[in-house]
Amino acid sequence: MSSTQHEWPLWEIFVRSRQGLGHKHVGSLHAADAEMAIQNARDVYTRRQEGVSIWVVPADAITASSPDEKDVLFDPANDKVYRHPTFYQLPDEVNNM
Repeated sequence: MSSTQHEWPLWEIFVRSRQGLGHKHVGSLHAADAEMAIQNARDVYTRRQEGVSIWVVPADAITASSPDEKDVLFDPANDKVYRHPTFYQLPDEVNNM
């Protein structure tokens, strides 16, 4: 890798597969700009034509939670009964909810 590539920003790559409804993170790469990132992502992550859409996001634009915060962030909030609608009667014709 040349020294120029070390100065290029890091891009996070998301690909939507032919069978999938949502984009999935598939990896990262360095590129000079978004257009180059899409072209390189196509070459690296969709070699077998498995993708129908590619998203590229500058890595420094992503804000993530810390795994140390998981207990507070993902607390099931049992005190909020509206999040657990077990007291509703569902009609018989509703199979899945």
